Amino acid sequence: MNLNKCRLSLFLSLIACLHVIGQENSPSQKDSILTENLDEVVVTATRTIRQLSSLPLPVTLIAKKQLQQTGFTRLNEILNEQTGIIMTPDATIGGGEGVQIQGIASDYVLVLIDGVPVVGRSSGNLDLSRFAIGNIKQVEVVKGPSSSLFGSEALGGVINIITEKPSSEKINGQVSHRMASFNNQNTNLTINQKWKKLGYSLFADRLSTDGYDLAPTQEGQTINPFYNYTLNGRLYVDVSDTWNVFASGRYFYQEFDVAPSTSEEQDLNLHLKVNHKATSKSQLQYELYYTNYVTDEKSIDPIDNELLIANDFDQRLFRPEIRFNHTFSPQNILTIGAGYNFEHLERSLFAGDVTFESQYLYSQFDFKPLDDFNIIIGARFDNHSEYHSQLSPKISGRYDLSPNFAIKGSVGSGFKAPDFRQLYLDFTNAAGGGYSVFGKEVEQAGIERLQENDEIATLQVDASELGEPLDAESSIGYNLGFVVKKGKLSTELNFFRNDFKNLIDTRILASKTNGQNVFGYINRDRVYTQGLEMDIRYKPWKDLNLSAGYQLLYAYDKDKREAVKNGEVFARDPETLQTVRLSTSDYFGLENRSRHTLNAKIFYEVPEWDANANIRVTYRSQFGLTDQNGNDLLDVYDGTFAKGYALVNLTFGKTFFEHYQLQLGANNLLDFKGNNPLATQDNEVLLNPGIQLFTKINIQF
Repeated sequence: MNLNKCRLSLFLSLIACLHVIGQENSPSQKDSILTENLDEVVVTATRTIRQLSSLPLPVTLIAKKQLQQTGFTRLNEILNEQTGIIMTPDATIGGGEGVQIQGIASDYVLVLIDGVPVVGRSSGNLDLSRFAIGNIKQVEVVKGPSSSLFGSEALGGVINIITEKPSSEKINGQVSHRMASFNNQNTNLTINQKWKKLGYSLFADRLSTDGYDLAPTQEGQTINPFYNYTLNGRLYVDVSDTWNVFASGRYFYQEFDVAPSTSEEQDLNLHLKVNHKATSKSQLQYELYYTNYVTDEKSIDPIDNELLIANDFDQRLFRPEIRFNHTFSPQNILTIGAGYNFEHLERSLFAGDVTFESQYLYSQFDFKPLDDFNIIIGARFDNHSEYHSQLSPKISGRYDLSPNFAIKGSVGSGFKAPDFRQLYLDFTNAAGGGYSVFGKEVEQAGIERLQENDEIATLQVDASELGEPLDAESSIGYNLGFVVKKGKLSTELNFFRNDFKNLIDTRILASKTNGQNVFGYINRDRVYTQGLEMDIRYKPWKDLNLSAGYQLLYAYDKDKREAVKNGEVFARDPETLQTVRLSTSDYFGLENRSRHTLNAKIFYEVPEWDANANIRVTYRSQFGLTDQNGNDLLDVYDGTFAKGYALVNLTFGKTFFEHYQLQLGANNLLDFKGNNPLATQDNEVLLNPGIQLFTKINIQF
């Protein structure tokens, strides 16, 4: 601990020294002038360009400058430092992690690149580490239900990755290489040019690592060595004053070293958008999008080379869309859109290929009935081939009571369609004792097949319930916020609640003669997340930015909370070994949620030295991973709680001869490793591999 204090003291002392030197070297006339940046703009919240400071919705914007100064290379790393957003480990050891927004799991968060969705959720989570951020202009995060604009999967929020647009007439770009612990090597190249009516951008990124081991006492390695490539090309053409075209292609390839097993991953995105300025007030956008996500995973027994399991996955999405924007006045904008989704999936764990089709129509009116009062009303209708049609309305508003104080709020609904896995999975795990899992559309045929083979001992549900259709999961989200700006200080406080119903859960359909179970899916859970978020930003002088964020979160299953309140749930006290009736204070809530999370950041620049330094701290309080005592909920007597922890990251940057930048940094400076409570006795399993040191060299041209 003394060493950790020394590290922090050294950094803070250096910040102070840099400030003093910077003040001494600065011309006096610059000291008295506070240069303010223009308001940052976002497009995700309303699908139109809006100033971030004027929005009535809870939105987080991560600008390019912050992306560069942190030294991060992947999307998951930068998201983990934002208020109300955390990367959560899977309950299984080495099972990866997903993004959580306002306590809402990653299954319900839509991820976009330049406004179009990415696919590839083989088990719910979307691996955000596959997205390089070397060519990103900004990342926009809309919190709360956003299905009124984006449809399914936007039940909990939207993350939109906005790539950078070329602006210089000369060819420019950069090449960089980052070396980090665990032999992590990341190289990327960016080339941009805007010449007359033509602009283009090329981006290439390569990442490789030796991986790391979170279970040193067990055989094998938790994260195997891997390498991946990202290639992205974008083209911008101003055909005329009223027509322009955007075309983009992105390809990602990743391979893990798991011989004799295989694990490959490919992701292709093709995007074409045509903008037509029909009149001075009306604009049309025509969009075509295609994406294809493929994995090839085969688990092979290293002793006899026997194939244990194959998990090949090939998902394709094709989507045309047309949008119409009409500006009645600068403060009154109508947006109308319509589109078609065609999804196709081939998976080795399915009985056959499956296809989804859907059509959708949405509309939004962004207007100001009063000079200081902004209202946004919108709704979307989705007609899907496999579930009931959905109508998703939303209304939000912002009232500026004074130049320094505003109130904003929103109410909206969201939904998530049953996915391919929940409808069509047909899987029997031979390596795991023979249990089976059937999606809703194939469970009746699966049970009949097992009965014909005399593999069913007892049917646990009524036969008439087999094959009953699943409903879409749905939610209603409420946000109420207060914004205060006074001089160099700005504060935003947001209260939120998200009510979910018809969440899809697993259930036991039958018991097998071998003692294993057959699982299926059912609409059952009713849960909610609620709490508050606070962000504070303070700029004591022009080169120093201070910020802090805090989230208080309560997340419960309504039925289980009601059962505890009625005295119907019991647990065994591990200390007294007596069975006790749980009280409401004993029910901790949903798995993988922390009651408290916070972050603090210091960014400092010394323009005279072309140098910058920053330190960022994130804290997550204790969280439980799963029920362990058999009462089907997470309570204080469960032994699966991970202790709270803090991560400290710092980065120094220096520019030489205008075009050469050097970065030095340490992520997880305090060398936190932690312990996974799901580890068996005598086996140590870590939550984090420890400190990661890095050096990055960047050359601009």
